[in-house]
Amino acid sequence: QVRVVESGGGVVQPGGSLKLSCTASGLNVRNHLMSWYRQAPGKEREVVASIIGAVDTTNYPDSVKGRFTISRDNVKNTVYLQMNSLKPEDTAVYYCKADLYGLDFWGQGTQVTVSS
Repeated sequence: QVRVVESGGGVVQPGGSLKLSCTASGLNVRNHLMSWYRQAPGKEREVVASIIGAVDTTNYPDSVKGRFTISRDNVKNTVYLQMNSLKPEDTAVYYCKADLYGLDFWGQGTQVTVSS
């Protein structure tokens, strides 16, 4: 049974940092496309980072490039999202997604609020 569980959300001031974790079971994160998405109130869910492959190929949209970094620990079977220089517009529920041979497995999400 595949399961992904996010943690690490919270409240942070503008300019601050947070590190999210996504721990997977039922699959090896090193073998599959792993992604972080976010969804703000009234907006569509959007991808903010992805990682795949033996050489850790990563992708980011322009909105977070240079501020967010996705990484993984194959021993802990965990994917991370390091978020720096956070802005109020980064406020959203952040979700981890595992792509297992065309099937998507989502976590329950973790709230990130950027506010002074």
